[in-house]
Amino acid sequence: MATLAAALKGTRTALSGTLGTQLFLGGIALALAVLLLPKAIDDPGFFLQIVIYGTADGAIFALIALGYTMVYGIIELINFAHGDIFTLGYFLAIPLIGAFGLTEGSPVSIGMVVVLLVVTAIVMVIDGGINVVIERVAYRPLRSAPRLAILITAVGVSFILEGVMYVWQGANNVHFPDLLPDTRIPLFGASLGVKDVIVIASALVLVVLLNVFINGSKLGKAMRATAQDREAAQLMGININRTIAATFFIGAALAAAGGIIFGLYFNNIRFDEGFVAGLFAFTAAVFGGIGNIQGAALGGLFIGLVQAFSNAYFQAALTDVWIFAILILVLVFRPTGLLGMQVPEK
Repeated sequence: MATLAAALKGTRTALSGTLGTQLFLGGIALALAVLLLPKAIDDPGFFLQIVIYGTADGAIFALIALGYTMVYGIIELINFAHGDIFTLGYFLAIPLIGAFGLTEGSPVSIGMVVVLLVVTAIVMVIDGGINVVIERVAYRPLRSAPRLAILITAVGVSFILEGVMYVWQGANNVHFPDLLPDTRIPLFGASLGVKDVIVIASALVLVVLLNVFINGSKLGKAMRATAQDREAAQLMGININRTIAATFFIGAALAAAGGIIFGLYFNNIRFDEGFVAGLFAFTAAVFGGIGNIQGAALGGLFIGLVQAFSNAYFQAALTDVWIFAILILVLVFRPTGLLGMQVPEK
C-alpha cells in the first residue's frame, strides 16, 4: 500500500508540472483538430472569419478575467460581482459620451478619440472607486471568516448591483452609441473590421501595461508579495489593506474598460449580461491559471474562440454547456490551469 501511495503521489506531482501541461495542451489540440480541422479545410475563409470574431470576443473576456485573477491571487476570493462591474462601466459611459456631445454618425476624428479616452478614464476611476467601496464594506470585515461566507457575500453584492442597474436602465437591451466605422478590409476570403482591430489592440495594450505595472512598479511588487505571503508582506512594512484596495481598483478599472470596448463593438447589453460574461471570464481565468495575468489573457482568448466556433459550427444554445464543461474538466484534471503552478495550501 505504501508503494502504491508513493506511486500515486509521484504521478500527481508529474501531472502538476511540465508533463501535465504538455498532456493538457495535447488533449486540447487533439480535440480542436478533430472538431475544427475538417471545417477549416472545407471553407477556410469562413473559418478565418470566425477566428477574427472569436479573437475580438476573447479580448473582452481577457479584460474581465484579469480582475478575477488579480483578486484571487491576493486574497483567494472569487469576486462574482466583477462581471456586474463590467456592465456598470458600459452604463456609466453612455451619459458621459452624450455629455461630451458625441452622437452616432459623428465623423471619426482626433477629437473623438480624445473624448473616448477621457470618458474611458473617468469610467475606469468611477468603477474602480465603487469596487474599492465594495471591498471595504462587504469583503474586508469577512477577510478572516470562512471562505463560504465571503463567497456568498460576493454573490449577494452581484445581485445588488444587478438590481440597481435594473431599476436604472430597465430590463430591455440598452443601446450604446455606434461611434466606430464599419469599414472592413478583405483578408484571405474573410474580412477584418476596424472595430475588430480596435478591440484587439486596446485589450492588448491594457494587458501589456498591466503586466509592466505589476512587474515594475513598487505597488505591483507589493501586490506580488501580498499574494505570495500576506503575513510576511505585512511584517516587511507593506500596507495590506491599501494593497488589496488597489487590486480591487485596478481590476474594476480593467473591467470598466472592457465594458466600454464591449459597447463600442456590440452596441447592446442587458442589465444582467455581465453575470454570464463574468462566469465566462472566470472560466478563462481558471483555464489560464487563476492568479496568473498572462494565463488570464490566454484563457480569455481561448474562451472567446470556443464561443465563436460553437455559435458558428454547432448549436449556439450549447455554447454555455461547452464552456462550463471546460471549467469542470480543468478543475478536475488540471486545477492549476495552463500557466499556473502548484502551490502548497496556506
